[in-house]
Amino acid sequence: MAVGRPRTPPDRIGAGVSEQGAGPHRLDRLLGREPAAWLVRRARDRLETGRPLTGTVTLIGATPEQRRTVERLTGRAARSGTSLSVSLTEVDRILRDSGAAPGGLAEAVTRLVGPLRDLTRERADLAAAWEAAFLALDEAADGRDELAQWRGWLDTTGLVRRLAPEPDQARLLLLQVAAVLRRLPSRGVPIGRLAAECCGDAHALDDGRPVGTLALSAVRALVGLPFAAEPGADSRRSAWAAVGVHLDDLSSLVLCLGLPGDAGTVLGRMLASCREAGQPAVLTLRQLRCHDDPLRADRVRICENPVVVAAAADELGARCQPLVCVGGQPSAAGWRLLDLLAAAGAEFGYHGDFDWGGVRIAGTVRRRVNWRPWRYDHVAYQSAVAAQSAVAAQSAVAAQSAVAAHPPGQLAGLGRLAGDPAATPWDPELAVAMRRHDLRVEEELTLDDLLQDLGP
Repeated sequence: MAVGRPRTPPDRIGAGVSEQGAGPHRLDRLLGREPAAWLVRRARDRLETGRPLTGTVTLIGATPEQRRTVERLTGRAARSGTSLSVSLTEVDRILRDSGAAPGGLAEAVTRLVGPLRDLTRERADLAAAWEAAFLALDEAADGRDELAQWRGWLDTTGLVRRLAPEPDQARLLLLQVAAVLRRLPSRGVPIGRLAAECCGDAHALDDGRPVGTLALSAVRALVGLPFAAEPGADSRRSAWAAVGVHLDDLSSLVLCLGLPGDAGTVLGRMLASCREAGQPAVLTLRQLRCHDDPLRADRVRICENPVVVAAAADELGARCQPLVCVGGQPSAAGWRLLDLLAAAGAEFGYHGDFDWGGVRIAGTVRRRVNWRPWRYDHVAYQSAVAAQSAVAAQSAVAAQSAVAAHPPGQLAGLGRLAGDPAATPWDPELAVAMRRHDLRVEEELTLDDLLQDLGP
């Protein structure tokens, strides 16, 4: 009786021996040795992926021993050349007819390598597991247009799979990210508290943590920024602040001028003193969070850029009407100040840059506090474009320059619009006019008109 050897894994086909009996011995001699291992592997791959054992398989650079093995199997000399081709249909017939494997090549492969995997089903199961892993995130992002492209970006970049290689890991990770998204934008919450309440870990949203990485990219999508995070703590702080999440109470700031204040609170006295002196006030989130009473001001203008506040302080001083600068995407301090003013019934007027980024910022502010356009509609935009074009045309004539030699945007001192267009629901014609002219008008170019409105 022959002594059997244990069956070996697929990558060591031929290292084992067969079972008792002529059939098993013959199968081992034909396909169970190393020179035939490549042929068995090819057959196994086809079976595991649901493909038929028909047609021809070819081995490039076959060794003499591999060629001799095929010759013994088929009973004829292999063709000359470096490659070696074998008909799977013929091998199946030979195995059946010889009795080495009555069930043919499929039986032979199973006896040599053990149970086969169903790779098609495994792939389907894996795809279903990944789909289930994203389910909570997809539900949290559903209906939020600003997150639609970000969701596709996650698939394209494979970021989630790099942070969590297995579906079960990804499911837990995305459950936490989804919980964070459901809380955004916030009216003001420390990031550690948000992390603890949504993830059970006060440091889950820290820089470099998986949840923090994904949540920050979503935050940037919510406020219209590129999804990939920019380097630096300031970028991270400003992005989180734009959705009402603050990293600390002192680094989040807001600039204002001419707010009345009051005599009964610390913040009120500070604002009243700055207004009397005609100087801007820079408020921290800590100062604003320590103030519980609404801040009274009948009409408050909101601008996007600090240069408006600086010019108003220089030109108007103590005579300037109440003015708040959001400084781009509002900080947590900026949101808190606007909330305190809104709580007292203030009416807001908004002005910003006439570009797609400025339009998105305006929309973000408008979703938080209701405002009316302050020279921030299609009439004001077209007037600014015409005024700058007239100035540029006069300069060109004075310099005896050919107007046709320069692009209109350069003539007017205006750059082209960049980025994807955004809606302007407060004045739909504004977006139409901006697309038509394709020119950016920065807030600094409208200072004269703005200062006229801010005067007494």
